[in-house]
Amino acid sequence: MNTIESKIRAIPDFPKKGILFRDITPLLQDPEGLRETIQQLVAPWRVTPPKYVAGIESRGFLFASAIAYELGCGCVLIRKPGKLPGKVRSASYALEYGEDSIEVHEDAVSEGDRVLLVDDLLATGGTMAAAAGLLRELGADVVEQLFVIELAALKGRSKLTGSVRSLLQY
Repeated sequence: MNTIESKIRAIPDFPKKGILFRDITPLLQDPEGLRETIQQLVAPWRVTPPKYVAGIESRGFLFASAIAYELGCGCVLIRKPGKLPGKVRSASYALEYGEDSIEVHEDAVSEGDRVLLVDDLLATGGTMAAAAGLLRELGADVVEQLFVIELAALKGRSKLTGSVRSLLQY
């Protein structure tokens, strides 16, 4: 875990004063750190992998695709509005100063499909709760909500139902 944590850069006052931003860019640039991160994320799922790994735009895509590759399963994209062709299902969620939405293809998953849902960071939990809700509406079994980093003080975990795991907590 030291390799992973040592590659997370803390940037004060970004994106605004008073916020300490946890930057994963150095982790992504480091082959050993990235490899270790992916191995820790996939470890519990090697014996019984899910059918899909779903990633939330945009940094969640990076981890979801690598995890799906390692586990030999498909990858589902959960995107911002207007980015997916075809029929989509949408969900809105609250932000600190407003609202945002995400979408997934209506045929991305089927009833009973086991899905591992991934994003880079758990903050307030709104995005992940909306993504998990979309997948469940489509009939999927969200087997775990997975993060590299969790900002525990923001209590995002309290908005999530089901299994939640993060590699690092700040």
